[in-house]
Amino acid sequence: MATFYLNDDTDTRPIKLFFEDEARFGRINIVSRCWVPKATRAKVTKQMIREYIYAYTTVCPETGENYSIISPVNNTDAMNKFLADFSIAYNHYRVIMCLDGAGWHTSKELELPENVRILKLPPYAPELNPTEHIWDYIREQKKFNNYNFETLNEVEENLCRTLKELNTEHETLISLCNFRWLKKLSC
Repeated sequence: MATFYLNDDTDTRPIKLFFEDEARFGRINIVSRCWVPKATRAKVTKQMIREYIYAYTTVCPETGENYSIISPVNNTDAMNKFLADFSIAYNHYRVIMCLDGAGWHTSKELELPENVRILKLPPYAPELNPTEHIWDYIREQKKFNNYNFETLNEVEENLCRTLKELNTEHETLISLCNFRWLKKLSC
């Protein structure tokens, strides 16, 4: 496997910072507050069916660029597929990808593409991964809370549609994922 260094003069591709995380979506719904017209009462049913799919997403907080896949499993093989596809999509960059210490991120079977390097975030610090905000946004704004799905295919269709929409919402992703406190420190 080829390595790159930040001061490598032979590779002229720009370096870009991404943050990656996975989330589980399924048929167990989350009942939460919602807006309803005055003098009416919200009616939401609770659903407890344990069927899940997983979204793998990476985002560049600076530009709002993002890349996602949906997988039926959450393991090293799925992570390898995600990294390989991401590497092809962003082959014009050298990428530093920040991620947590999940077992499939640190596995010996993890296959890093030539243009991607991993930077592990400290344990028990999800606030350092801005991708976590994307999951909150999807669940609150994109028809996952207070919504029942008849099949896992409906979950996947809704998640796929949502991730495609987010792929074009760069300004929204920048506002969700940018570290405003970091800019204050650099002044």
